[in-house]
Amino acid sequence: MKNIYEFLKNLKDEKRLKECQLLIVNDDRQAQIASDIVSYLGFKPFLLADFRANFGDDLLSFSEELHEITKTLGDYYSYKKQDKILISPIRTISYPLPKEKCFESFTINFVDTLHLEELKSKLYNWGYYFVDIVTSEAEVSIRGDIIDICPLGSDFGYRVSLFDDEVESIRKFDIEDQKSSKEEIESFSINPAFLALDEASFEEINEQVQTVSSDAFIKDIHSLGFWYLNDLGEYLPQNLSSFITQEALEELDEVYVFEEKRINKDKFLLTPQIYNSKKYQEINPANVKEFISFHKDKKITIISGTEAKVKGYDLDLNDKNIKYVFDNQIINLVSDEEVIISLNKEIKKRRKKKVKLVLDELQYNDFVVHEKHGIGQYKGIEPVTVMGAKRDFVIVQYQGEDKLLIPVENIDLIDRYVADGNSYAVVDKLGKGSFAKLKEKVKDRLFAIANDIIKLAAARELVNGIKINTDKKILEDFPKSAGFEYTKDQKRSIKEIFNDLSSGRVMDRLLSGDVGFGKTEVAMNALLAVILDGYQAIFVCPTTLLATQHYHSIQKRLDSFGIRVAKLDGKTTAKEKTSIKKGLENGDIKLVIGTHSLLDIKTSNLALVIIDEEHKFGVKQKEKLKHLREDVHIFSMSATPIPRTLNLALSKLKGMSSLLTPPSERLGVRTYVKEYSEKLIKEIILREKRRGGQLFYVHNNIASIEAKKADIEAIAPNIKIDIIHSQIKPENAEKIIEAFENKEFDILLATSIVESGIHLPNANSIIIDGADRFGIADLHQLRGRVGRSNKEGYCYYIVDDKKSITDDAVKRLVALESNSYLGSGTALAHQDLEIRGGGNIIGEAQSGHIKQIGYGLYLKMLEDALASLSGDDKPEKKSVDIKLAISAYISDDYIHEDRVRLELYRRLSKATDIQEVYSIEEEMEDRFGKPDVVTKQFIELIIIKILALKLGIQTISSYEMNITFTKADDTKESIKSPSKDDDDIINTTLKYLRK
Repeated sequence: MKNIYEFLKNLKDEKRLKECQLLIVNDDRQAQIASDIVSYLGFKPFLLADFRANFGDDLLSFSEELHEITKTLGDYYSYKKQDKILISPIRTISYPLPKEKCFESFTINFVDTLHLEELKSKLYNWGYYFVDIVTSEAEVSIRGDIIDICPLGSDFGYRVSLFDDEVESIRKFDIEDQKSSKEEIESFSINPAFLALDEASFEEINEQVQTVSSDAFIKDIHSLGFWYLNDLGEYLPQNLSSFITQEALEELDEVYVFEEKRINKDKFLLTPQIYNSKKYQEINPANVKEFISFHKDKKITIISGTEAKVKGYDLDLNDKNIKYVFDNQIINLVSDEEVIISLNKEIKKRRKKKVKLVLDELQYNDFVVHEKHGIGQYKGIEPVTVMGAKRDFVIVQYQGEDKLLIPVENIDLIDRYVADGNSYAVVDKLGKGSFAKLKEKVKDRLFAIANDIIKLAAARELVNGIKINTDKKILEDFPKSAGFEYTKDQKRSIKEIFNDLSSGRVMDRLLSGDVGFGKTEVAMNALLAVILDGYQAIFVCPTTLLATQHYHSIQKRLDSFGIRVAKLDGKTTAKEKTSIKKGLENGDIKLVIGTHSLLDIKTSNLALVIIDEEHKFGVKQKEKLKHLREDVHIFSMSATPIPRTLNLALSKLKGMSSLLTPPSERLGVRTYVKEYSEKLIKEIILREKRRGGQLFYVHNNIASIEAKKADIEAIAPNIKIDIIHSQIKPENAEKIIEAFENKEFDILLATSIVESGIHLPNANSIIIDGADRFGIADLHQLRGRVGRSNKEGYCYYIVDDKKSITDDAVKRLVALESNSYLGSGTALAHQDLEIRGGGNIIGEAQSGHIKQIGYGLYLKMLEDALASLSGDDKPEKKSVDIKLAISAYISDDYIHEDRVRLELYRRLSKATDIQEVYSIEEEMEDRFGKPDVVTKQFIELIIIKILALKLGIQTISSYEMNITFTKADDTKESIKSPSKDDDDIINTTLKYLRK
């Protein structure tokens, strides 16, 4: 910072700042510092992303950086004043970048005439993706007379409605829920997503890309185009007056491991270097006010985003000796003449919005669970003509080729079958009462579990808890010593825990959050509060490895408070055990961290028990901990998300907190899809070894795992490998993991058993063999094993032969690779995980029942059992059989994409009140235009269903002009329609039901 500041300030003082057109730095962190300084000195910075690809790499994994580079260069060239500086990390600027002519843009205005084919062609050549639903930048969807597009760099989409070929309206829409705003706008502009190419240039690059030898999974302009710009590219350091930082020069050797396509290295060595500053020092004042008073004779500048922040630091806005700059820059420097202090904190990278609408990815042949008939296979949606009228039915196949046809308005009766990753569903027999008997058996078991949970909660309610004083200055300051800014979820969770501890009631709270999201940091706040009040705490973990990890991190954080922390696990010697137990009994030891060994200890004044990975402990073990003292506070942590609905059911009985935001220093995981080759495997292993890291190799077949080990040893002879899978004894598996953590070997070869619960910050590459055979949720989970520290993680999805895998598998893998939201992969993964999380709360012993009826139905039944025992009984779900001779379905002329239709069928079938249906209809009209007749009739059919359910009607049928209603008590009533036309039958039925 100090070097760049002094150099640029001197240029400015000499009125020569325009001479620095390009500033070359070493990485994006230094680029951000330089950008703040340039902006502070009154020039306009343009910041290029740190592009760390090597020539020929598949660029889908770098799509985010390439989009940023395209957007920045477009903005840079369109800014016509001279007071601008381009700032670039050395890796980015060493490649040829697109010339100015590649950055045109065009505007769509209200009442413009649009030629659709020309527009499609232009957007295609400019690098836009054509998709069913626009869910991120650089995507477009054209549905009849509605165009949705999200230009590069935009947080929202634009929806254009056409009347014939004229623009009738333009509205912004929200990517999260796809709804557009009511306000119309006059115009918006579209910039290129790749480059503004004409058809000839696009074809030229595309043809060249097809002929090159590359291991890119799909060879197209998105994955390889940037490497073949040819005449469209230029080396900017040759054309712009440049300067380079010392740190960037030090990076050179690492950047030039691969020479190809990069500008000659000498060009950087000859670029004027930014010298070391003798004048300035970087500062980080703990007390700003005090620091200013020491330097009051100097020129003082305070930078702050808001006036409120200045007041928060107790500074006087009217102080004439201080110059206030209201901006977001972060510069903290001192010299003999001046002081610059920024009150701003680093802004986290903007997270991409995720879509709330989960597209239903029910694949043909997926297993589904029907509430009454059990597990079957989904065979798609088919139109069936009944009594001359056309309707859509969901086809589910059971044993012996038996098929169940479910009207789409009742699609809410089926759900995807999810059990644990290794379960294979067994299809039920249709019409045999065995599934009903099975459900009864599970229901009895669930009532027993729910009863235990409720009894326990009730007993604890009657006991007065230990009241902890959480209102201490020291507790307020503790988060500041963490070395990072807490996420909003962490702050909220700590507040919830402190409220519990100080309430006088006994705390029983569960905190869920992914590994690395900062659960332990939250727990440390609770530990400190309890210990400062003179009480003891214990921290229980399922494994020695985890206990050791926690012991080191907690000891380090609490050391400065003089708190004695002990560790008690299988590795503790007998002598140490005796000493620790004695220290706990007489109150000398305030905190002990350990495994099951803590289940039978005695303490003098225990106030808090923390249970980590609580789903790994059995109910009996957890009870034993609660009985250590009946008024003890219990705080459990789990790395598995809790399903929202179960969360509600349980939250009456225990407190729930969750961490959903990752810490700011976590980098994304760079993902590649590759075809298997020995050369590739060797390169991946050696690349990770070069940066001092270790790897996971996932091979999901125990029978051939030894052979796979021999293969890897032949490819990389000096590499040490060990194996772990479900048939290895738990104590041996623990030793292997521990040896891996201690860096005793390089590769952990495993089945998908490594999917959860292991936190190994030095293992930052994962190879997943046969990735096309995994579900998207598993792939997403496995990818989460790496990139857990501040090192970038690498994930390689390997397939044996890309020609032999299905189109769906290709789509899924490519969506994961480009990290974009092309499918609904990640949302689906989270849905899957949420369901699994519910299983974990209840404990491992239930997996047999779950396998028989699937997690979804199992959780639903548990919620019902909990609700029923808490006196919050829900009425039994009723259904209505509608046999009206009308054509009613969402037509594929209106919505072409099956997945989108299926999703709308599911949402409409789950609707319970008419307003909800109207709001979905309004959204459909907004997204797809006015519904056609049969779609409109389907919406009216849903309204008939809702009204009939409220009136307790079981069947509605029609023959010719007669409409018959059958009630629950089997009484019937018939009415006559003016004609047998669809609209007359619908209107007559609605009139009767509304009456």
